[in-house]
Parts: sequence; structure tokens; C-alpha cells
Amino acid sequence: MSMSAWKRAGVSVAAVAVIAGVAGCQDGDKGDSGKKAAGAGEQVQTRDETTKVIQAAYKKTSAANSAKVKMTMDMKMPAAPGESGTMEMTGIQSWNPAAMDITMTGSALTAADPEAPKESRMIMLDQVMYVDMGAKQAAEMDGKRWMKLDLKAAAEASGDPAAQKQMTGGLENMNQDPAQQLALLLESPNLKHVGSEKVNGGDTEHYKGTLTFEQMLNANKQSEFLTAKERDQLVANMKKIGMKGYDTEVWVNQDGYPARMVVDMKMAQGTMKMRADYTEYGAKATVQAPPAKDTFDLFEMLKGLKGAGAQG
Repeated sequence: MSMSAWKRAGVSVAAVAVIAGVAGCQDGDKGDSGKKAAGAGEQVQTRDETTKVIQAAYKKTSAANSAKVKMTMDMKMPAAPGESGTMEMTGIQSWNPAAMDITMTGSALTAADPEAPKESRMIMLDQVMYVDMGAKQAAEMDGKRWMKLDLKAAAEASGDPAAQKQMTGGLENMNQDPAQQLALLLESPNLKHVGSEKVNGGDTEHYKGTLTFEQMLNANKQSEFLTAKERDQLVANMKKIGMKGYDTEVWVNQDGYPARMVVDMKMAQGTMKMRADYTEYGAKATVQAPPAKDTFDLFEMLKGLKGAGAQG
């Protein structure tokens, strides 16, 4: 694989990770969901009752701090085939501090570069992300198969405090935090209880709500570093691409934890649907960085190429 292909593959994988973390997850269950909307004979919770359930789930999820996750993502961008595709991510994650170790498969990995591996592993630890680029590509990098993306170091090198907050905040968002998603859902003005449903064989209560992009921005603590001008520009950009908002859903199990979380985003150029199923809350997330001898730093490599170009 050429150096440019390495960079394209790395950036595409990183972009998918960012997208997954910024949102949450959605798609209807096509397996054993046993979908049952609230009917005439079923008790539907009041807004106050619904709010209390989601608040309680938020507290339990925050305290659990980790879980096993299976996330699916489907991106349909007719105008940008390189950004379309599906992806499945399975593994374990924690959210305070943020860490994850997941395996990724699906067509989204090779959408931008057909030579990229069809399966990859991603590790995030201490605000650094590592992506396994595969044995074939490693042969062209002196055996170094792990690509390192240290956004914190890159931000500090910029010398711009605002950029530092933006980059490290984006890295934190890569790690889908179900507790934060519950907090966002509580901000929805139309939060409601849908009914009882089966998810992965277990009994759950289904809730849903919608947030406009502005409401999501107001509720998301990562937006605090934006200036008024930057905020207005971001909202304008989202409106330009047709982003209206997020349809968010959660299925709370009998233990009070989210068994499933879902987000559906519609834009002018296409749609993105994501779904995350969570199990084993509180599972120990033992995440280790790859050996240094097996990694190469993408930003350092790009700096070297830029320096070489300047000298030439």
C-alpha cells in the first residue's frame, strides 16, 4: 500500500470513529425485539414518570462506568460513495476515564480505500487512539501495524488553547458514553414512553425523543469552548447540509440500565443510523496500548513529510 493510501485509510477509520462518538445509535431491531407499542390496554408513563426513569438510568450508568458493547452503523450517502457503508463494532469500553478496545468490520472500512483491511481493531487509552492497519500494510512500514493518533499531543503542539479543547473534546466523544446520551435525551422537549418491548431476549421499556441540532449543542458540554461566532457558523453549516436533528431512542432493562441506544440522523446528502447494544455493565475494561515497537505516529509521519517537502 502506498503512503498516501495509508493516510487515506487512517483518516477514514478515524472519521468513522469520530462520527460514532459524536452521536449515539439507531435502527429497528430485526431479530428478537418483540416490538410492542403501547396500546389501549397498556399503561403509558407520564412525562414526570418517564423523566424519573431516564434520570435513574443516567445515575446507574454513570456509576457502572463500563460495559460490553455491540454497535452497528449504516451510512447512506449517495453523493459521497466513499463515505457510505456499514460497520459493526464489538468490544468493551469505559467512560471515566474514556477507554475502549473494539473490533471493527464492514464495508465502511474499505469505502474510501479498497486496499484497507476488511477487519480492524481500535484501542483508545489516555486520549490516544491506535488503529490496527493489518499485516499486509505493516510489511510496508517495517512491521509497524498499529497507527497511533495522538490528538492531545497534536493539539498541544498547535499552541492554541481553543484548538486543544476542540481536538481533545472530539477524542472523548469518540468513546460513545451511554450516560451522556441519556443526559442529552433528558433535554428533549418531546421525550416520551413508547411501550414495553423485548431486546435481546430481555424485557425493556422503550423511550424516545428528538433534539434539534441547536438543542443538542446547548446540552453537550463539549460545545462550551466554542465562541459565539464559531457556534453560529457550526449551526449554519449543519443547516446547509440539511441536518435537522437527532431522533434518539433508548430501551431500559429491568435492572435500570440501557440495553439499547439508538440515533437516526438525516441530512441533505443522506442518512446515518447507529445502534448500540450494551451488556455486562461494570465489566472490567482492561485496555492496553500496543507495544511501541509495533506503532507509528501518524502526525509525526505527516510532520516529517511536510518538512521534507519544505526542504525540497
